[in-house]
Amino acid sequence: MQIIKWIKITLALTLAVALVTGVTVEQVARVHARRKWTVPGRLVDVGGGRRIQIDCRGSGSPTVVLESGLDNYGSLAWAAVHDSIAQTTRTCAYSRAGIMWSDPRRGGFDSQGAARDLRAALAVNGEVAPWVMVGHSIGAAYIMTFTRLFGAEVGGLVSVDGSHPDQFARYREVTGKSLVPSATVPRIGAALAWTGLLRALPAAPTPASWPAVIDKVTPGFLPTSLGALASEANAIPATLSSAGESRVLGDRPLIVLTAGQPQPPAALKAMGITADQGRRVQAASRALHDEQATWSRHGRNDLVPDASHYIQFDRPDVVIGAVREVVAAVRSRRQSP
Repeated sequence: MQIIKWIKITLALTLAVALVTGVTVEQVARVHARRKWTVPGRLVDVGGGRRIQIDCRGSGSPTVVLESGLDNYGSLAWAAVHDSIAQTTRTCAYSRAGIMWSDPRRGGFDSQGAARDLRAALAVNGEVAPWVMVGHSIGAAYIMTFTRLFGAEVGGLVSVDGSHPDQFARYREVTGKSLVPSATVPRIGAALAWTGLLRALPAAPTPASWPAVIDKVTPGFLPTSLGALASEANAIPATLSSAGESRVLGDRPLIVLTAGQPQPPAALKAMGITADQGRRVQAASRALHDEQATWSRHGRNDLVPDASHYIQFDRPDVVIGAVREVVAAVRSRRQSP
């Protein structure tokens, strides 16, 4: 009995030491990440002392505003295209609340609050409308909500393999199951982040063709970004509903880009669908993007056959070209009598 008691005590002490060590390592790693990877651009106060990171480059009008998808890349999601677009006009990328360098919001996420954060960050940074809104993945839904709230300021839009308000209903029709992403994994990760456990896990590899900054910088901020990602994932149905409230863009130029590469086996496995179901989902996405392009009288959908969901990394030239085309169209409209 005495041996069992000592074993229990030893195990408890070992766990306590491991936990204290993990917590210490986590806190040191957070400080190290912020010191090593300084804020691109600025941190601006959007109210109540809460700061949003925004990185604006170049000059000219209209101002391009880059909205990332549901990942922890923040403004770095546009690393492959930011400078090139900025050679044409003023271009701003930013990180939503709680992502990368930006301070978290209190309470849950809602896309209207995110739109107001972005509008405040642009104003504090001295940026001037009109905006060309560019959204990747669910970022396309966010820019639709932004346009609904601040429509008089939005001159044109580009959707980069964007989320459609009806996509998950359509996916259920073609696969027979729900494909709405679960918030469970990021929620668990956020709950465990303080222990340092996440930093002990191997980072998911990214394709060699992607910007090196994604592998170098973003893993250091993942533990502090997971809470915001969980909130955004939990709000996906409400986000898409909000984006779908207004589907009329009038004469604003709109280009919708659709990824053409089939989903890789790992992605199909993660979604729990077969290759045939994956093909049906891809066909449904293209049809939805065709419909989305009709929201504007000057809209079109371009298929990018050799690109994955991250078109801006796989084919940055296509994204740059689409944005420049919309910028030129906005300029032309402003110069017309």
